Amino acid sequence: MAAVKGKNTKPELAIRSALHRRGFRFRLHRRDLPGKPDLVFTRRNAVIFVHGCFWHGHDCHLFRWPKSREDFWREKIGSNIERDRNQRAALADAGWRIGTVWECALKGKTRLPFDSVVDRCAMWLKSDIKTLEVSGDKTRATV
Repeated sequence: MAAVKGKNTKPELAIRSALHRRGFRFRLHRRDLPGKPDLVFTRRNAVIFVHGCFWHGHDCHLFRWPKSREDFWREKIGSNIERDRNQRAALADAGWRIGTVWECALKGKTRLPFDSVVDRCAMWLKSDIKTLEVSGDKTRATV
């Protein structure tokens, strides 16, 4: 697990590069905020997390419970989910708007067109909507 990257992942780099090209400016992984959000848009009072579906226990086709060491993995992923919940609550209490882009929106059989994902993020950043969640399109799984 030490080799698993926690920041600067391919999905994160793609999202932040596309948003930067669209004129959005942000800070990366601010340690003073709960959860060290991947992208912090201070002027817009918003943060975006780019989450891997496995590590954060997302209910999609990219997440499967491992068959070996089941107790360890249930505890590990369960604690990740609980930590995410607590960090989101702390950010919301501090007045931050919170966006999450799930890995399944960017890869796999339910992926969305990349421009669509970036468009959703950009429109959300320009709005006053409190939360954003972008995940894969379940209707595409049957294609």
